[in-house]
Amino acid sequence: MPPALTLSVIIVNYNVCYFLEQALLSVRRAVEKLGRPVEVFVVDNNSVDGSVQMVRSRFPEVILVENKDNPGFSKANNQALRRARGQYVLLLNPDTVVEEDTFRLCCEFMDQHPQAGGLGVKMLDGQGMFLPESKRGLPTPWVAFYKIFGLAKLFPKSRRFGRYHLGFLSPEQTHEIEVLSGAFMLMRKAALDQVGLLDEDYFMYGEDIDLSYRLTRGGWKNYYYPGTRIIHYKGESTKRTSVNYVFVFYRAMVIFARKHFAPGRAGTFSFLINLAIWLRAGAAVAQRLLAQAAPVLLDAGLLYGGMYFLKTYWEQNHRYVRVPYPEQYMEVAVPVYVAVWLLSAFFSGAYDKPTRLSRIVRGVFVGTVLISAFSNFLDAWRFSKALLVLGGAWAVAALALRRAAANFLRYRTFSLTTEPQKNVAIVGSAEESQRVRYLLEHAAVPARVIGHIEPGPGKASAPADDLLGEVRQLDDIIRIYNLNELIFCGRDLSASQIIGLMVELHRQPPVEYKILPQGSEYIIGSSGKDSPGDYYALDIQLNLFRPAQVRAKRLLDVTVSVLLLLAAPVVVWGQQHKSGFLRNCLRVLAGSRTWVGLRYAAAPRRMTRAILSAADAAQSTAAPLSEATRRRLELLYAKDYEPGTDVGLLLRCFRWLGRES
Repeated sequence: MPPALTLSVIIVNYNVCYFLEQALLSVRRAVEKLGRPVEVFVVDNNSVDGSVQMVRSRFPEVILVENKDNPGFSKANNQALRRARGQYVLLLNPDTVVEEDTFRLCCEFMDQHPQAGGLGVKMLDGQGMFLPESKRGLPTPWVAFYKIFGLAKLFPKSRRFGRYHLGFLSPEQTHEIEVLSGAFMLMRKAALDQVGLLDEDYFMYGEDIDLSYRLTRGGWKNYYYPGTRIIHYKGESTKRTSVNYVFVFYRAMVIFARKHFAPGRAGTFSFLINLAIWLRAGAAVAQRLLAQAAPVLLDAGLLYGGMYFLKTYWEQNHRYVRVPYPEQYMEVAVPVYVAVWLLSAFFSGAYDKPTRLSRIVRGVFVGTVLISAFSNFLDAWRFSKALLVLGGAWAVAALALRRAAANFLRYRTFSLTTEPQKNVAIVGSAEESQRVRYLLEHAAVPARVIGHIEPGPGKASAPADDLLGEVRQLDDIIRIYNLNELIFCGRDLSASQIIGLMVELHRQPPVEYKILPQGSEYIIGSSGKDSPGDYYALDIQLNLFRPAQVRAKRLLDVTVSVLLLLAAPVVVWGQQHKSGFLRNCLRVLAGSRTWVGLRYAAAPRRMTRAILSAADAAQSTAAPLSEATRRRLELLYAKDYEPGTDVGLLLRCFRWLGRES
């Protein structure tokens, strides 16, 4: 008879193959250290980034559940929970790294506390900083009110206002708490059998709060245990500043209130929460728009101010008849000049990173030519060509100087390059150091590798000019070589060692940390608790998402939509879906749709919904394409994208322009 299972680990994955690989490697080591029978589940929610293939090839011991859609976090976890046979069950995010002793220490704690229904641990972000969501209080109406309206952030250690994250409790001591984090949620199987599984009304957020509350109502206790630590990158989480996060997270609070609080009070609470949601969503939109518009508005102000100075100087010194320009020059003509220059500079790539002076010059030159050409047809708006040329010269100077000044304030360099090259050191053996160099080079990372640091004494095997010292000298090495980033090699250092170093060094001047997991081609890290994880990888470059191609694609969409609308009385008769043809033209013109794009493959970034797919041109009624084939065709389309590709697909699939996207 097989031994009874001690632990069932459940990880739900959706398109974060690079994080999942590192998480499973850390789980494997923690299982070995536990020394008791464990089963590990990975529930994949229809990922298209190779996650399934990676798990099959690298982790054959894992029980893999492949979903053909994305049913959400709760449903996916419940799929594995119904099959779990362990005495304890751990819900673990894929963007985490657990220490080697984590499972052993947590299971021992649960063994020693039979009244414990759930357990959370000390969570750190990718920079080694404590994550306050490691311990949380119940979001009662007042606690939620303080959280949403910012009082919890203003007074984090207050016993009244700081109850959401229990800021008044020391993160270094064990505490009985009310709410566990879904990123690491260890529970007793007997308790789950009593109170039930995750509530599937929650799609992404709130399910951990709901289950934690039901555990305490069932007579069990939840604990925060700082005796072990994990890294939580938040690589798969919605960004905290996004509008989507605001709506999903706070509406989860509404669901919780309606379910667990008195119905009469829940109505009032729901109204207040929804009011706060719209306020927070509005603030998030305003913040994002302001951040995106600020450089453009600053450039526009500089151009307009410069044109006013040039106009005044020209009136006083270089005109045959010294009379002021008409009012409409500064009120209408100059704003148009500025708009054309900035729009032309945008399409030339002046706002792409890294900044290139050639893009600025090209954009302003094209804009100046366009202004000059169109003004020739409008006698009333034809002003001095010399002033226009001087304005173009000022536009180039202003755009370049503004960027140089911004870089000086941020990086203390007048270079137009957005960010100076990083100084990087590798903490690991000489062999792994060479592998890191190879990955950085082939991923085109703008970094200067200063050298490598041996993980222990007496292990140096690299040339003297590459070896910086040993890990015990890390403080001095960071200071002497002015390092910006450390890359830890997972083959040479344990997760506990890496986490310990991150915690010890986090008071240094800004140093970022990344990890190369053993045998991986991904170097993973995060710049802070509110930043999603990032990574360097030997990965395929998709031409479709390059800034220049994004602009060209949008310009093509607008042009095609205008031409189709003009020709609509004739063109509409050749459409299979006549009623949707005009609607799609207007949607594409408004930017809510694109004519050709990805309909079956998941994009690595948010993308406008597509009406046609690259797979449509190869579709045969006799033998329909499989989903996998469609995704592969779309990947090839994205990899080698050019605007001409869209033109060809539009011509070949012309009859389907009116279909619903």
